[in-house]
Amino acid sequence: MNENVHNSFLVPPVGHPAARSNRDNSKQAARPASIENSLLAAIPRKEYRRLLAGLEPVTLIFGQVLYEPGETIRHVYFPNKSLVSLLTLADGHLALEVGLIGREGMVGVPLVLGHTVSSVRALVQGTGMAMRMAATQFQKEFRLSAPLQRELYRYIHTLMSQISQTAACNRFHVVEMRLARWLLMTHDRVKSDHFRMTHEFLAHMLGVRRVGVTKAAHALQKQKLIRYSRGDITILDRDGLVAAACECYEVVKDMHDGAPAEAAVPARALAIAT
Repeated sequence: MNENVHNSFLVPPVGHPAARSNRDNSKQAARPASIENSLLAAIPRKEYRRLLAGLEPVTLIFGQVLYEPGETIRHVYFPNKSLVSLLTLADGHLALEVGLIGREGMVGVPLVLGHTVSSVRALVQGTGMAMRMAATQFQKEFRLSAPLQRELYRYIHTLMSQISQTAACNRFHVVEMRLARWLLMTHDRVKSDHFRMTHEFLAHMLGVRRVGVTKAAHALQKQKLIRYSRGDITILDRDGLVAAACECYEVVKDMHDGAPAEAAVPARALAIAT
């Protein structure tokens, strides 16, 4: 066979669909893999590539405890599609959620502030992938990377604001509004209309008895905002759920989205918080 003819089968002419396909595949291969954790995604690629050497992918399982109060923090976690609740304990066993961490942040922020011991329980409430790094390696990388420092300080400010607003919400708002707020915060992080959550787990998250969760979930379901059956939750009407939630949701969401604090906090919510 003529060599030129042979090569014509291997290399399609310019403009041929196969040639365009080859170019598209080459471009896709050259693109870096997407970074699902937005905190890591905000770091310059050069810094991220260095961090990547110390990061390992792990699957976080629903109900898994990452830290207990008083325990040494051995790893930090950057959730991708997983979800982690920060719980404060009372009387050694009663738990109340004070913070929620998903793809926007990192679990293990005390290390950023120079503390190696957790003051809360970090409990996985949504199964999914995360990137994990040993605490000692993280502390080393944090000292070396100004961009990582900047993003983490910004995130910690947002997390502290979330914790403060959640405390006010738990004190002043009825369970139905709090449940709507919590479902919206979860929805923002898992990026899915469907997730699994039992009555018992929700009761821990909201600091109420199971009967209170049952009544609140029934009220939201009656309004056709959600469908709830045996721990399976489906959000049917997000806009309606926003209307049913307390203003704390918009406050926390605006803080997370980067809106100025003065503009983000409605007057009524400010009055509640103060």
